[in-house]
Amino acid sequence: MEAQASWKKMNLFAVTWPLLIDSVLRMMLGTADVFMLSRISDEVTGAVGLANEIIVFCILLFGFVGIGTSVSVAQYLGAGKKAEASKISALAISINGIFGLVISVLLVVLSEPLMRLIHLAPEQIEIAKGYLLLVSSFIWVEALSSAIASILRSNGHTRDVMFVTLGINIIHVMGNVLLIFGMFGFPEMGVMGAAVSTVVSRFIGLLILILLLYRKISVPIQWRDYVRFDRKIVNLILGIGLPAAGEQISWQTQYLVIFGFINIIGPTALSAHVYVMNISNYFMALGMAIGLGTEIIVGHMVGARAFNEAYHKLIRSLKISFMLAFVVVGITALFRKELLGLFTSNPDIISLGSSILLLSILLEPGRTFNLVVINSLRAAGDARFPVMMGAVSMWGISVPLAYYLGIHQEMGLLGVWIAFAADEWTRGVLMYWRWRSRVWQSKALVKPSGEVLAG
Repeated sequence: MEAQASWKKMNLFAVTWPLLIDSVLRMMLGTADVFMLSRISDEVTGAVGLANEIIVFCILLFGFVGIGTSVSVAQYLGAGKKAEASKISALAISINGIFGLVISVLLVVLSEPLMRLIHLAPEQIEIAKGYLLLVSSFIWVEALSSAIASILRSNGHTRDVMFVTLGINIIHVMGNVLLIFGMFGFPEMGVMGAAVSTVVSRFIGLLILILLLYRKISVPIQWRDYVRFDRKIVNLILGIGLPAAGEQISWQTQYLVIFGFINIIGPTALSAHVYVMNISNYFMALGMAIGLGTEIIVGHMVGARAFNEAYHKLIRSLKISFMLAFVVVGITALFRKELLGLFTSNPDIISLGSSILLLSILLEPGRTFNLVVINSLRAAGDARFPVMMGAVSMWGISVPLAYYLGIHQEMGLLGVWIAFAADEWTRGVLMYWRWRSRVWQSKALVKPSGEVLAG
């Protein structure tokens, strides 16, 4: 009864709306930097925007432990195994903390070579290198925050995580105002002011998340569980997390390659892409929120062996997300020039960006389709299929098509975004076919007794 009650008490709207606001607020962290730095120049915005792609790539890597943890904890809670869920949580935090420190060191050492690798011009490297160095030094903070936030969400505390993100945003924006422009007697630090504000706000957010972790979860984590290595738990987390990481790495590396194509196309295309992506991120937030909310509920259902309910939960979530994506992107397209005008007054950038936002009416429903189904497949323990099919689509469709249309056919940025759309729809259809096949029902991580399934 306990396991059944855990998912029956969950409502998709109640779980999802804090996730949506949390996702939007996280997007606003990056948008705040882009918006404020655009007041200095489009060149500064392009340089920091491109450097931030490296940071985003690393944050996505930290998410692989978070994904593995979220699915494992949700299934164990669904099976009524709260003590085991607590042990999984402790080891996940330790793994991500160590991983974060390693990535911080690597980024500090390799920051300039990485910027050259993605074809950032020497003058842009000069602008962005201090920003990247400082943010990279404290990227381990984001690693720990990612793991703890995943644990809290899986326990149903999505609103608490949302409020923490809201606080981080307020601190970040205030810090930007004070340090980028030197308001109220603070030093005018420009790009470095944005970096300092980013680091301080994230560190404060981490401290609050740690406090919530010990106040909110039903079985508190024991200190010994942070250092007690349990191969079974590690395999459980990485069995879901590593394939998810493979998909994220594949997506981000193909995106960085395509970013290199955009750089070849020219600075106008680069600036337009950075600005449009900052708007498109909010479209993705909708799909990610519904996908993550469905993942949490489906994970509890699968842990309780309620497979039929899980199947229909995804179908209902998909219909909702598809409809909302069309509505939100359609409204945004109507005001595309006004939105781009918030970032720049350059008519060439606004014209090009407007064309891309019109194309998003086709692209974004496909991306949302993809996001929601993949999350539910992972929640059921079916993590390998999405990464295999994703790699085939990204590197077999997205990258070659972006080069062919964008550079060879001289369609520029529009050709690149057509390639994005083709990839998203291809993966979305493949993932939906997998869900309809119900193969995922054999992939559950725990038996009713709580024993880990082999393989």
